[in-house]
Amino acid sequence: MKSPVRFRALVLGFATAVALGSVASAAEVHVMISGGLTAAFKALAPEFERTTGNKVTVAYGPSMGTTVNAIPVRLERGEPADVLIMVGYALGDLIDKGKVAADSRVDLVKSPIGVAVKSGTPHPDISTADAVKRALLAAKTIAYSDSASGVYVSTEMFDKLGIKDAMKDKARMIPATPVGEIVAHGEAEIGFQQISELKPVTGIDIVGPLPDELQKITVFSAGIATSSKEPEAGKALIKFLTSPAARDTIVKSGLDPITPAAGH
Repeated sequence: MKSPVRFRALVLGFATAVALGSVASAAEVHVMISGGLTAAFKALAPEFERTTGNKVTVAYGPSMGTTVNAIPVRLERGEPADVLIMVGYALGDLIDKGKVAADSRVDLVKSPIGVAVKSGTPHPDISTADAVKRALLAAKTIAYSDSASGVYVSTEMFDKLGIKDAMKDKARMIPATPVGEIVAHGEAEIGFQQISELKPVTGIDIVGPLPDELQKITVFSAGIATSSKEPEAGKALIKFLTSPAARDTIVKSGLDPITPAAGH
């Protein structure tokens, strides 16, 4: 029969070996993420780290464009990436270019475009397409993002409203900086961006989403970079983001979770 001292030593030795094994198997997951899911991700990442022991390292940037922080530019620079979370069609472009594993793509959320004004200023009527048109024609300055929502606003919505020429001198694209900050500083009377990107900004009021006849829903998706050094840990992170545990946080941030398809 083993002595109590000997038994305790064996137990401690086993516990230490398990702990060391857990540390050894912990992964550092490099994530590149665009603005739409940023607020929700910041709230969820610590829980993923706590439950898995993995560490999440995050690089932020727009899904498209040529700014220094844009996700495609970061990848071209050779920055480390395991998980990419970005506008779905931009992720599709990276799949076509061989930068993302095609079978790893998971659509995460749907994101509507919202309208913001500086806190304390009158809220324009945006209940119908005609009301939005009148508000834009009356405004002196308008701002929109350099990502999916802004591309839609500038190339489709203004055309649809028949005011493209009228917008040329007073509507501008904002590279990299959140549109809400431009509105909060009084540099634009009206701002357009994903509601989930407007919500974290102080000093603005979100008037509401665009009306249905003008609304453009953007899908945000995740995938594993073909250069990933931790693909399994990356897949675990994506699975966590689609789990029931993440749902409330995602909804609170202004996004509509997409139910994972069978097989993911």
